Amino acid sequence: MKADQRPGEVKARLKALLCDLMLIPGLSGHEGRVRRHIAGLLKALGLSTRPDRLGNLIATLEGDQSAPSVMLFTHMDQLGLVVRKIEAGGFIRVERLGGVPERALPSQEVLICVGEGRDRPGVIANKSHHATTPEEKYKVVPYQDLYIDAGFASQDEVIAAGIDIGSPVVYRPYWVELSPDRIAGTSIDDRAGCAVIIEAARQLMARPKRPTVHFVFSVQEEFNLRGALTAAQAVQPDIAIQIDLLLATDTPDMAYRGDVRLGGGPAMSLYSFHGRGTLNGTIPHPALVSLFDGASRRIDIPLQRTAHTGALTDSSYVQFVGQGVASIDLGFPMRYSHSSLEVCDLGDLEGLTTLLVEGIASIDDGFSLDRDDYE
Repeated sequence: MKADQRPGEVKARLKALLCDLMLIPGLSGHEGRVRRHIAGLLKALGLSTRPDRLGNLIATLEGDQSAPSVMLFTHMDQLGLVVRKIEAGGFIRVERLGGVPERALPSQEVLICVGEGRDRPGVIANKSHHATTPEEKYKVVPYQDLYIDAGFASQDEVIAAGIDIGSPVVYRPYWVELSPDRIAGTSIDDRAGCAVIIEAARQLMARPKRPTVHFVFSVQEEFNLRGALTAAQAVQPDIAIQIDLLLATDTPDMAYRGDVRLGGGPAMSLYSFHGRGTLNGTIPHPALVSLFDGASRRIDIPLQRTAHTGALTDSSYVQFVGQGVASIDLGFPMRYSHSSLEVCDLGDLEGLTTLLVEGIASIDDGFSLDRDDYE
C-alpha cells in the first residue's frame, strides 16, 4: 500500500465510482451519458480523452516508448430492451438487446430513456396470479408476449412523452449494500470494470516507470462484442488487457462450473469460448499469464483461475487487430449475470486494481511477447 493511501481509501473510491456509474443508464448504442461522466472523472485526474465515431472513449497515458504498449479496456454499455411497438392503449412492446434472460423479466421495474430529466419509469407486466392457469404457472413467457406498463392511457400519450420506436429501455438503475463489501446492483457488468480502470489510471499515473497505456471504455459489447475494435485499430496496442465479470461458481446452482469464489480475489480466464452460434473466444497469451501470475505472488494477492464456455468478451476480436495483439481477460467474480441485480465484492475490485497496476507497471523494454519464450 502506498504511504499516502489510508486503509480502506481505495475500496471507498471504488464503491463510490461503482455506485455512481450504476445509476447512469447506458444501453448499447446509447452510452453518451456514461461516456460523458467517465470523461469528466478522467479529466479531474489530469487525463485528456477522445471519443471515436462509434462512441468509445480513449485516454492515453504516455510511458516508456521502448516497452510494449498496453490497451486496458472494459465496456461501459449495458444490456436491455428497445421499444418495438406502442399499443393503442399505451402499453409498450419491446425487443431484447443483448443476453436478457426472459425468465427474469416479468414484474421488473424498468426505465425508458428519453433524456436526462425526462426518463419514464415502467413495469414489465406480469399476468395476475389469480387468473393464471396451472399450465402457465411454470412457463417462461417469451419476450415478444411481454409488455411494459408505464402509466400511459393511449399511444398519443406515449409519443407525447418522447417515447417512440427504438427508444432504449434498461432495468431501473439501482444498487443496495448487502454487507460492507457486497454490493447488488444493475449493470455491475461492467460498470465495476469501469470503476477499476479509473482507479488503476489514478495509480498508474503515480508510477514513474510504466509502459504507454491506452485506457479504453468501449461501446456495444452487449450488442455485438465489436465496439472495442475501432479503438484497438486506432491505438494499435501490443498488449490488450480486458476487464469484465468472471462467473462466480460458489452458489448451489453454479458449483459444477468451476472454483471461482466471490470474495476470493480477482480472477484470470485461461479459456473462453461461446459455442452457441458464435465460434470465437480467447486463449490468453502465455506472456500475460506469466506476468499476472508473477504479480499476484509479489504482492501476495490470490489470483483465481477460470475456464468456461458460454460467454465472450471484446478481446475475442481485439486480439486479431493488426499483426495480432497479445490478449488476456482479467476480471472480478460476479453472481447472477445479466439479471436486474448482480452481485460483486468490493475486496475483489480492490485486489483486481492492485494486480493490474503491479502487472502493467512491470512491463518494460525487456518484456518479451515471443511465444517461444513461454511455450
